[in-house]
Amino acid sequence: MSSKIQLYTLGTPNGMKIAIALEEMELEYDVHVIDIGKNDQFTPEFIAINPNSKIPAIVDPDGPDGKPLTVFESGAILLYLAEKTGKFLSHDLTLKWETIQWLFFQMAGVGPMFGQFGHFFKYAKEKCKDPYPVERYATEVKRLLGVLEKRLEGREYLIDDGYSIADMATMPWVYTLDKFIHGEEKLELASFTKVVAWKERCLAHPATARGMKV
Repeated sequence: MSSKIQLYTLGTPNGMKIAIALEEMELEYDVHVIDIGKNDQFTPEFIAINPNSKIPAIVDPDGPDGKPLTVFESGAILLYLAEKTGKFLSHDLTLKWETIQWLFFQMAGVGPMFGQFGHFFKYAKEKCKDPYPVERYATEVKRLLGVLEKRLEGREYLIDDGYSIADMATMPWVYTLDKFIHGEEKLELASFTKVVAWKERCLAHPATARGMKV
């Protein structure tokens, strides 16, 4: 096995998170594209890595005790990489748990709700003519953006001691609202000025910019 971390991914917000972390943490890795449009995620080889057939996933040949370790679920991967490197997750216990809280906020709220909005607003518009799903998820996305806007009052990043895995997890989802979903007008994205400025601060990190292109 290669000595590098093996990353199984695609250029989705969840995939971007891990590439950003690997770049920011200066870890060597090999990329394996899992084309979900071709059902690569359902192959026996990938199911052996992630039984839930979702990207991203990693295999670290140098896991705990020097043994290979497979990790799936993007939040778990971010926590694992942060613990492995000692980077982007505060050693101060109060700030550490704040970071984990905001990471879980992304996992439980931002990701699922932004994803459902994108599905109905862009990808299912010809299949579902009923306006209810778009309105429901647009309302919830705007509420979540409001939570982020409030959190970012007086802060450059989500956590007081600087850029963290919580930012890495959340920013790609905000990025997709206009860059891929093209829902900025529907969501009145420009009105969330602190969120937009935070997104640009994150993207200004050279390593993060590289990760977004993986």
